[in-house]
Amino acid sequence: MSVMAMNTDLVIVGSGATGSLLAAKLAEAGKKVVILEGGPARPASDLWSSQIWSRRIHGTPFPPLTSGTDPLGITLNTAWGTGGAAMHHYACWFRLHPEDFAFRTHTGVGLDWPLGYNDLRPYYDRVQADVGISGDSEADIWSPPGEPYPFPALPVLTQGQTLKRGFDALGIATAPTPQAILSRAKGDRAACILDGWCDAGCPIGALANPQATYLKQALAAGAKLVNDAAVCRVLTDAHGKRATGVEYIDAQGSRQMVTAGVIALGAFAIENPRILLNSASEAHPHGLANSSGLVGAYMMTHTGGAIYGLFTEETKPYMGRAGGEIWSQAHYATDRSRGFVGGFQWLGATAMKPNDLLGIAMTRVDLFGQPLDEFSKRASQHIVNLVFIGHDLPVAANRITLSDQKDRNGLPLARAVHNAAANSTKLRGAGLELGQKIMQAAGATEVWTFPNADQHILGGAVMGHSPKESVTNSYGQTHDVRNLFVLGSSLFPTTGAVNPTFTISALTLRTADYMTRHWPALT
Repeated sequence: MSVMAMNTDLVIVGSGATGSLLAAKLAEAGKKVVILEGGPARPASDLWSSQIWSRRIHGTPFPPLTSGTDPLGITLNTAWGTGGAAMHHYACWFRLHPEDFAFRTHTGVGLDWPLGYNDLRPYYDRVQADVGISGDSEADIWSPPGEPYPFPALPVLTQGQTLKRGFDALGIATAPTPQAILSRAKGDRAACILDGWCDAGCPIGALANPQATYLKQALAAGAKLVNDAAVCRVLTDAHGKRATGVEYIDAQGSRQMVTAGVIALGAFAIENPRILLNSASEAHPHGLANSSGLVGAYMMTHTGGAIYGLFTEETKPYMGRAGGEIWSQAHYATDRSRGFVGGFQWLGATAMKPNDLLGIAMTRVDLFGQPLDEFSKRASQHIVNLVFIGHDLPVAANRITLSDQKDRNGLPLARAVHNAAANSTKLRGAGLELGQKIMQAAGATEVWTFPNADQHILGGAVMGHSPKESVTNSYGQTHDVRNLFVLGSSLFPTTGAVNPTFTISALTLRTADYMTRHWPALT
């Protein structure tokens, strides 16, 4: 191990949505902060609107071994470098509903959160003002109470207008999608130009990625970012009662160490439990912060599917935003007459390029050669798409463990098992059936589906009241080690049916306030 170990107040693993936010707030509060990012430096000036670039920034060099009847999707949900997956996220920022925080109480299955919507509401409001969300507060009839969107909604373009006909014909309400993308300039961040390249990052700063928001603030406040730092484990004192630092491997393959008063894991949802399990010691033989045996348990995804249609008129699908133009939560609440608990939301008219990760050609994997070429030419001007995102239930057996296979640094890779619950299968079927009716009602001449379009990864270090039934408390503070925190979607006891970035940001801001107030007791 290097003798040139750094010492700091707070070390954060990961420079994504949560790590950047926590770093900004604690650095602004006067703490010395070091952020360890496993991937290379990616400043905003290095983000390029191209399909080749988009593919380069997705994925991870340490992919988990996935298995089960509904394996977790890795490539789309991950990134490698500064900003993490938030570097190229789709900016669909929705609030969880009050009933999501008490899911077991309302449905009799799953888990409850150790906090309620009102605990998180002021943090949603503060984050919303920080990053700038564009939306239509009057048309949004579904979101729980909160401050109005600070920016007007982004426009609904040709593809969204075409799809909206189908919703209108079936009497299903829609609204412009609220997104963390600027419809007007904010400071040195430009307004969105609607070119549909969110998936490749946003060099003009319209998309609220870390490079344009919290990471920029963190660095300005004195936080230090260390790239190419592959974290191996969290270090503890001899009794395992207190975390003392983090060990990592640098770009040259040398082991390094950062000692700190407080440690926060803000890595990818699969990496957080992997780090904890790899931090096993004599005091913690089954992994750090794992007295409950639940580190790695309750891995979840958002159950999803996609519906596509071809239209005679041009729909200009290459324009817009990767997160879509119209949105509906008309089917969000549990309705037991449908045969499943939980619900789903609709995201419609996402921008599509010919052959990127969510590209036009990828929707027809049954076509090859000339038929695919002919389809792609027609679809590039006439396609419309619709996706739904639904609940997945927390199942303890869906979990992360350590594999016998190792990465290039000699550390065990994660093994991720995720089997689809019967509830999720029924939900997916209902979404696909209704989605096809919507597309047909919009006037599509041809309709097809992509059944498995699961999105996001959640769980693995769930929060709760009891150390016996959870890994952390409501602030992400581990029950076993008071100065060790977990950030992000790893904490979610349930999935809700909304994209998680807004919620993980609000949770992190709440944790930042908690750390600032209780710093002496933590260290």
